[in-house]
Amino acid sequence: MKYSKIKELLNSDKAGFDVVTRGWVRTFRNKQFLALNDGSTIHNIQCVIDFENTPEEQLKRITTSAAIQVEGTLVESQGSGQKFEIQVKKFEILGDSDAEKYPIQLRNRPSLEFLRENAHLRVRTNTFSAVMRVRSILAYAVHKYFNEKGFFYFNAPIITGSDAEGAGEMFRVTALPFDNTPRTEEGAVNYREDFFGRETNLTVSGQLEAETYAMALGQVYTFGPTFRAENSNTSRHLAEFWMIEPEVAFNDLNDNMDLAEDFIRYVVKYATEHCADDLKFLEQRLLDEEKNKPQAERSEMALLEKLNFVLENNFKRVSYTEAIDILRNCKPNKNKKFQYSIDEWGADLQSEHERYLVEKHFKCPVILFDYPAKIKAFYMRLNEDGKTVRAMDILFPGIGEIVGGSQREERYDVLVQKMKELNIPEEDLWWYLDTRKFGTAIHSGFGLGFERLVLFVTGMTNIRDVIPFPRTPQSAEF
Repeated sequence: MKYSKIKELLNSDKAGFDVVTRGWVRTFRNKQFLALNDGSTIHNIQCVIDFENTPEEQLKRITTSAAIQVEGTLVESQGSGQKFEIQVKKFEILGDSDAEKYPIQLRNRPSLEFLRENAHLRVRTNTFSAVMRVRSILAYAVHKYFNEKGFFYFNAPIITGSDAEGAGEMFRVTALPFDNTPRTEEGAVNYREDFFGRETNLTVSGQLEAETYAMALGQVYTFGPTFRAENSNTSRHLAEFWMIEPEVAFNDLNDNMDLAEDFIRYVVKYATEHCADDLKFLEQRLLDEEKNKPQAERSEMALLEKLNFVLENNFKRVSYTEAIDILRNCKPNKNKKFQYSIDEWGADLQSEHERYLVEKHFKCPVILFDYPAKIKAFYMRLNEDGKTVRAMDILFPGIGEIVGGSQREERYDVLVQKMKELNIPEEDLWWYLDTRKFGTAIHSGFGLGFERLVLFVTGMTNIRDVIPFPRTPQSAEF
């Protein structure tokens, strides 16, 4: 008999037929009531075993996280909480689990930190199975959106010789021996003898390469892993994460803001429609977690309320200059409540400032645009005032910046001059400059850290809890 997913059984419109299903034991009560989960849904299905006619040695093998197959009849549940249960005719233990050694005893509510140390098993908990299902659905929604809009999926290189951000915080890729590294006459590492014949690194962004393809295919997007060698042990940073980066030829900054707003609404809405049970569970989890926090530290909105906040409110578009005036004159700044005070134009906004604009002042998602050139990357288009660039950031409640993008500098002479000012060698980006020589045109794009999106949608508070195996300083265990 073909086996059925638990989600299919719980969503069945009838009962009274024989079924086979498989999964992992969540709980086993009174030698009779087995809660089984196969990962297809947040919900377990109750399997009722005839313990009086089952050998004791078989019952003893039904332990937390044991893999098991059950055969029986799907019947209407006698208890509350679910519509159907299985009256078990026979079962088979597919894989034993030693209850005394299994590190994650589900009923003991292990801490998130403990679960990070057991990342290979944490997905067997309700919290992480819910998060990872939402992550999967969001990834599908990303591809679905761009496919429906006529974008082409572009695979940016992971090994690169360019630094799109200009930050220099990159992981070096080399095949040179560490104990006998070849040197030049000046004593520097001789990368000519390395595998690629030059210094190479793991990518921090696929943007520059994506721009070249947008200038031929019209509209493309990347969705792949990126790497930052920042020694940041915070709840918001990872050394390895996934980035979504669309690039569109002939789009100006306004078009770019329209695209970003439409895209992010689409994927959030898709998650709310296709992950309702998981999001409801995660909302309750967050409420339970925050009961122990002081009132001032609790979220102002419940999870689903926060997601609907994004879906139901138009994004407010505000220039950086206007935002600085608002922040400089607001009560938290005047009363020294901000950790980083806003004193003058040109300040780089922090998360506390971004959240104030969204949650307190405008009370809706905010898109800031036209930032000072000095705090933004070299590839952003310089405005006519000579001091601001056509950059934009989207700010969300509870998280601050979630999207960053810009209209790209399409003018060859201006781009070269900006590179010179930042000491970026032309010879390193000759191929990038070529797109400004041969058929240049205005074009725009943005980047969205996928884990930031998952963090927002799931209500988790640490970015290490929304990626299967987080890579952080001093941590690459799995």
